[in-house]
Amino acid sequence: MLTTLDIEALSLSRGERVLFRGLSLRLSAGEAVALTGANGAGKTSLLRAVAGFIRPDEGAITFGGADGKALDSEAARRDGVHLLGHLEGLKPTRTARQEFDFQTDWLGGSEAAREAAITRLTLAPLLDLETRKLSAGQKRRLSLARLVAAPRALWLLDEPLAPLDERWRAVAAELMAAHLASGGMILAAVHDPLPVPARNLDLGGLS
Repeated sequence: MLTTLDIEALSLSRGERVLFRGLSLRLSAGEAVALTGANGAGKTSLLRAVAGFIRPDEGAITFGGADGKALDSEAARRDGVHLLGHLEGLKPTRTARQEFDFQTDWLGGSEAAREAAITRLTLAPLLDLETRKLSAGQKRRLSLARLVAAPRALWLLDEPLAPLDERWRAVAAELMAAHLASGGMILAAVHDPLPVPARNLDLGGLS
C-alpha cells in the first residue's frame, strides 16, 4: 500500500518558462499539504507531474510502501493515486450514470463502494441527466464520487472546493477528514484554505 510520496529537488518548466527549481516535499500517511501561490506558479503542473503526466526537468518523484521500501512508480500511480483536475473532463452527451459507471469500472470500484458514493454525494437524482445539463457544483460532486467509489491512498486535488456551495463544501471536508483518518494523503492546489489540517507549500510565482 502506498504510504509516502517523496519529491526531491524537482524542477518544472512550461514551454520556455521555468515554473520552479529545487522543490522538495515529503508527504506521509495521514497528512495533507496545500499548494498555494499565484496563478501560473506551477501548482497544477506539480500535481500532473506527481500523477505522471508531465516529465520534470530535474529531480525525482518516488513512492513508498508501509514497509519503507520504494514502490514501482507506474504501479503506485495506477493503484494508489487519484487526480481530480480543475476541469472535470466529462463527456457532455453522456449521462452522469454512464460517466460514473465508466470511471468506477475503470478504477475497479466495488458495487458496495459505488452505492456508498452515490448515497454520500446524493447523485441518484442526477444519474439520468446528460453531464452538459449539470451545474458546475453537480459535476464536481460526480467527480468526487469516484474518490469514494474506488479508494486510493493519494488524492491529488486541483481547487477541489471551487464550484461547491457551503453545504457541499462541508461534505467535501468530511470526505477529506475521513480519508486522512484512514491513513490517506492529500496534495491539493488551492486558493481557498483546505478544510482539514494541512501544511502549506507556497510556490510563489507572478499574479
